[in-house]
Amino acid sequence: MTYIVFLLVANALALLATAYLVPGIQVGSFFSALLAALVLGLFNTFLRPILSFLALPANILTLGLFSWVISAFILWLTGKVVPGFEVSGFLPALVGGIVIAFVASFLQSLVKKSRK
Repeated sequence: MTYIVFLLVANALALLATAYLVPGIQVGSFFSALLAALVLGLFNTFLRPILSFLALPANILTLGLFSWVISAFILWLTGKVVPGFEVSGFLPALVGGIVIAFVASFLQSLVKKSRK
């Protein structure tokens, strides 16, 4: 249970770092970042597999690069649902998805190393 909380906080920190690095993404507060991390995790768990299946032909044609478009859409959708978290367009969502992936991966590797 505590591991899940650590991952949620790591993803919230990744969202805050992304808002700092990418113009067009704004986070109002740490609570908004936590809520956005939770909603983003739920969207990635339940909505992403459906979208990936529906976009399978496009993903095959682009050799997997279309998955970045799906990530951008999910990030944009999170910005529409969560108050205090805003994504202003497709390009900030695309760049933000890439930044979130790298920052969250780095922070999660730190959390995994601390568990050992």
